[in-house]
Amino acid sequence: MAKLIVSFLILFSGFSLQVRAVEYELPDLDGNIQSLDQYKGKWLIVNYWATWCGTCMKELPDLISLYEDNKGGDIAVVGINFETISPDNLKSFVEKQAIPYPILRTQPVPMTPLGPVPALPATYIVDPSGKAVAGEVGIVTKKNLEDYIKGKRLAEEHAGTKIQSDNKVKG
Repeated sequence: MAKLIVSFLILFSGFSLQVRAVEYELPDLDGNIQSLDQYKGKWLIVNYWATWCGTCMKELPDLISLYEDNKGGDIAVVGINFETISPDNLKSFVEKQAIPYPILRTQPVPMTPLGPVPALPATYIVDPSGKAVAGEVGIVTKKNLEDYIKGKRLAEEHAGTKIQSDNKVKG
């Protein structure tokens, strides 16, 4: 298990060199502008996908499960449709697939505010402070995403404990 978490951290970390703090606004399925800032305080999974992408459809059940299991919790999922498609066709597709998490729309571009999207699916993880900390091209699983976040939480807790113990006055 620990080896898997380390492998996943290494996998995500290699791509994370290009990630940065994020200010990102896109229209949702109804044309309303949504900001990723509204998810500050939560771990945010941002998944770039397209209706024609078979690999994207393979990871969809895991993303839906992650979203459903964390409603009201500290992990959120947002899908960003990354293709040229009419809003009505996209809305129909999302309803047919029963995707419960927010779907935003954008045209394909080589660089997004989160970083590059060289292929689909592409997934970024944004930490609770609003900083993109990792990214992956290809299929992600619920378990991989949860393990990565768990590893980051443990690292933060360990760092916080070390700082507290370093600050204690020895008597």
